[in-house]
Amino acid sequence: MAVNASQSMFWRLVFRALRLRMQRVAVVFAALAVGAAIVTAMSAVYFDINAKMSQELRTFGANFYVGPGMGNSMPEKSYQQIVDNAPPGLVTAYSPYLYGMARTELEKVVVMGVWFESLKQIVPYWQVTGNWIGVSFDDRNAMIGYKLANRLELKVGDSVVLVEGEQKKKLQIKGIVEAGDATDNVLIINLPLAQSWLHQPDLISHALFSVNNERGQVEQFAEQLQKSYPDLEIRPIRKVSASEGQVLDKIKGLMGLVSVVILVLSTLCVNTTLMAIVSERSREFALQKALGAKSSDIVRQIMAETLIIALFAVVVGIIAGYILAQVLGHTVFSASIGLRMQVIPLTIILSLLVALIAAALPTYRAVNIEPAKVLKGE
Repeated sequence: MAVNASQSMFWRLVFRALRLRMQRVAVVFAALAVGAAIVTAMSAVYFDINAKMSQELRTFGANFYVGPGMGNSMPEKSYQQIVDNAPPGLVTAYSPYLYGMARTELEKVVVMGVWFESLKQIVPYWQVTGNWIGVSFDDRNAMIGYKLANRLELKVGDSVVLVEGEQKKKLQIKGIVEAGDATDNVLIINLPLAQSWLHQPDLISHALFSVNNERGQVEQFAEQLQKSYPDLEIRPIRKVSASEGQVLDKIKGLMGLVSVVILVLSTLCVNTTLMAIVSERSREFALQKALGAKSSDIVRQIMAETLIIALFAVVVGIIAGYILAQVLGHTVFSASIGLRMQVIPLTIILSLLVALIAAALPTYRAVNIEPAKVLKGE
């Protein structure tokens, strides 16, 4: 019975202290809620940013190259084996390329054979006037680099005719490409037609892949393929794959720094407010000690008050942080941010840690109050 009465008195003191100092409690609550919200938002973005950034950086184009170790061509079957044996979900887009010279009715041109179906994902940065060709087996349409189109005075809808002896092949220009590289000077046709016209059956010049690099798989994939195909040149395209890692590291570092700064500020704010609360309650603590309260009782009381505020602040902070994460996701990536399971325990642990660290000094001061001096008004 005495234990129950003691517990009842303890909780009455805790809730009374919170109720009578609502303004200062609100300051502590706000500081902890802001800290929890920032941690939640930054953590949610941190754990989801690899996928989002990898998708965003796909606009740079392909990030993986496979080509012949020697000579100008490689067997198409080697390329197909790489595609077929790649782990599920690793390779998101791919296309073989075959280059050669062909004659048109006007002049000789460089033709480039591709798989049109994957081309838009491999080279999303191309500026196309007209339309992309959507199917790989289309041998009636072609795309053309804008410099070559200007030289041949061709526009979308016009036709270009390939000529070889008595053989002719008429192709309609469906799109004019501005790529900012050598592609601006080539005629782009489907791969089987290029292989047939250039008399290079089952051969390709090289292949480009768009490889999922959320966890840095590009380097590992290159090492594995190099062991299996020692006669081929297999390598990441550094300007893209390296950019992913560098950009991710910088963004993650920035998010970590922001989180640390906010947590430090929250700790200082909570600490200052709790110090003021302890100063206001010095006579209360002195009276409790004079009546026989132990130091552990006062510690327990202050910690209980702080943790109650912190728990409510964490709930509000997680909700606000998730909303903030969605705002960041739609602003930066035009996509929602998933709340991974590890975000919630991380937010709870860090928020409670901030609350306990902030309460340490005020608690120490409360425990060391000398009842005789305080009650005398000294």
